[in-house]
Amino acid sequence: MYQTFKNFFAFCNHINRKKFYISIVLGVFSALFGALKISAIAVMLTAILQETISNSTLFTCLGIMLVSIIGSSIINYQSTMLQTEAGYGTAAEKRMEIAEHMRYLPMGYFNKHSLGKITSVVTNTMENLADVGTRVVMLVTSGIFLTAVITLVTFFFDYRIGLLIVCGLLIYLFVNTRMQKAAQACSEKKVQADSVLVEKVLEYIKGIAEVKSYHLSGKYNQTVESAIEKNAKANTDLELALIPYMTLQNLVSKLIVTGICVLSLFFYTRNTMTLLDCIMLLICSFVMVEGLEKAGNYSSLLRIVDLCVKQANEILEVPMMKIDGEDISPSSLELKAEHIDFAYGEKKIIHDLSVTIPPNTTTAIVGPSGSGKTTLCHLLSRFWDVDRGSVTLGGRNVKDYDMDALMKNFSFVFQNVYLFKDTISNNIRFGRPNASMEEVITAAKKAKCHDFILSLPNGYDTVIEENGGSLSGGERQRLSIARAIMKDAPIIILDEATANVDPENEQELLYAIQELTKEKSIIMIAHRLKTIQNADQILVLDHGQIIQKGTHNELISQDGLYKRFVKQRELATNWKL
Repeated sequence: MYQTFKNFFAFCNHINRKKFYISIVLGVFSALFGALKISAIAVMLTAILQETISNSTLFTCLGIMLVSIIGSSIINYQSTMLQTEAGYGTAAEKRMEIAEHMRYLPMGYFNKHSLGKITSVVTNTMENLADVGTRVVMLVTSGIFLTAVITLVTFFFDYRIGLLIVCGLLIYLFVNTRMQKAAQACSEKKVQADSVLVEKVLEYIKGIAEVKSYHLSGKYNQTVESAIEKNAKANTDLELALIPYMTLQNLVSKLIVTGICVLSLFFYTRNTMTLLDCIMLLICSFVMVEGLEKAGNYSSLLRIVDLCVKQANEILEVPMMKIDGEDISPSSLELKAEHIDFAYGEKKIIHDLSVTIPPNTTTAIVGPSGSGKTTLCHLLSRFWDVDRGSVTLGGRNVKDYDMDALMKNFSFVFQNVYLFKDTISNNIRFGRPNASMEEVITAAKKAKCHDFILSLPNGYDTVIEENGGSLSGGERQRLSIARAIMKDAPIIILDEATANVDPENEQELLYAIQELTKEKSIIMIAHRLKTIQNADQILVLDHGQIIQKGTHNELISQDGLYKRFVKQRELATNWKL
């Protein structure tokens, strides 16, 4: 339990941790104010037993009760506010911290970890921590403090009863420790089941078109239903594992109360305890059990808190790429890779590859699927770090650059475009949030998407669905090009930008690409001949190595992979260069 508290408070930032600490201190005062009620009862009982009740006695008791009630109410209000602010503040801050941390993780991290798991951490896990975790921590601590204060009070009345309570609390603590171990065995399965459920639901939603087109609804419904059933079973198993211990805890707490009552009455009948002390101890026993049961029952959920913190830290502890370089403006835009190697785990993708991309030239990369084309582009733009060798921009290793300073030099147009659920204008100005509307319109016109934007219900203020689901593939691509035009980076990477575009949109898209690439350095991955035949250099990749390099005319005159590639495309498209 102590380690869980320690991990939880270490997880919070300084400001939120301070709020929690203040809330805990206020919890101590709340317990003390609550104990004042016992003083009021003691004053009244003394007067009753001595038959000296007066107005003064009544007003004294009333005053003590009012101080107890008002003091507890004010302190509990302040404590609850601090807990709420700190809990939700911690969750919000950690979500932002995780998002910022992931910006600088190697892209390979996202290949190894499913979207469902990451999504579950920043949604379910943080929600559990904010809504359940913080309250569990504070309820347990307040229950502990109330129990401790009442236990101390009993020692003032009779040390023998105090010792009895201490012995009972030790037994209670033993049962609670066993419950914590039982929770540890089931909590990990519960949290894992939560992650799998999110993963399967996301997978089903993202692939709903394929599921329907291949009549796989039943199969994938079963997959989601299976994840739901496993999640329900994990939650049920957790509850069933804890119920026996919670029942035993409650039994021990009731036995403590029973023991206090029986022993107090026994001491009274043996004239070793006054009637006032006997009655007060009976009252204290029932007040104490309230705090004890609060602390014990909610402590069963502390393992969930521990796992939530652990899951978030697993992401935050993944080593980031070196990002604290210099804010460098490159002296030239020459991009060079020298003897670079790269592997995904044990699988080697790039082998001792060297290439130079001069400024303001077009470099096309071709090769069979899995040859390393996209990986090479990612290494050149430092989405990943090379395992061996170096990548330089303007003669400086890309690792010397501050990450944001480096990214200013690159714009990307990917085969699969991602658009945010926002207005079209905000999607275009994504790389320059402060760009004016006139600049947005200018970029849209260059990207050949101004006309179709105006045809939408609200023009540039039209809110598009997530990932641009309401737009065609060509329209989404042109919006991504408008976004890249707005950024105006000197190096453009086109990854199969025209691969999924219908013929009606292709010409518009090619015009948009021409506007984007004017006076820029272009690196393109393409399978269509007319998009690469005018490149200044063509790199032919196979098994992570450059096996041919040159212009179209140079390579077509050589026997090799490129010539076979051209012939296959000519046969496929039934036209010749």
